[in-house]
Amino acid sequence: MLKKFLPHPHLTLLLTVVWLLLANAYTINSLVFGLLMGLVIPWITAPYWPDRPVIRNFPGIVEYIAIVMWDIIKSNIAVAKIVLFVPNDKLRPAWVTVPLDLHEPEAITVLAGTITMTPGTLTAELSADGHSLLVHCLHAPDPDGVRDEIKERYERRLKEIFE
Repeated sequence: MLKKFLPHPHLTLLLTVVWLLLANAYTINSLVFGLLMGLVIPWITAPYWPDRPVIRNFPGIVEYIAIVMWDIIKSNIAVAKIVLFVPNDKLRPAWVTVPLDLHEPEAITVLAGTITMTPGTLTAELSADGHSLLVHCLHAPDPDGVRDEIKERYERRLKEIFE
């Protein structure tokens, strides 16, 4: 009975918190509206989520978020240095194909989003068979090193979380 009215409790909580952060007003009205949206949106979209992703390693999520945040900070500094100090003729952009060991669509989506959120890289395409990502790098003197870092730093952890 509870699953019918609250199909995705974590999403309800997340949507409520995000609304409060976006509204930047911590009043009872904002809380009630955020909670209302947090209840209505998952209820309306529940038919489109027949299978929920299974999270197998909750502490791994915290570790993954911390690593991604740290990498975003480092990459912002690296990209700023590239933009300010590296002449165009020394810039080595590259397309890197990252073969995937992940099979869960949610895990692949998180990986693609992580790559895109990290400055200097962008996930451009998922292969038709879902077995590789095409990633563009702003400056990659060692494309194989970029691929290996993505697989070791992100994909391995996502595999522990989702599979």
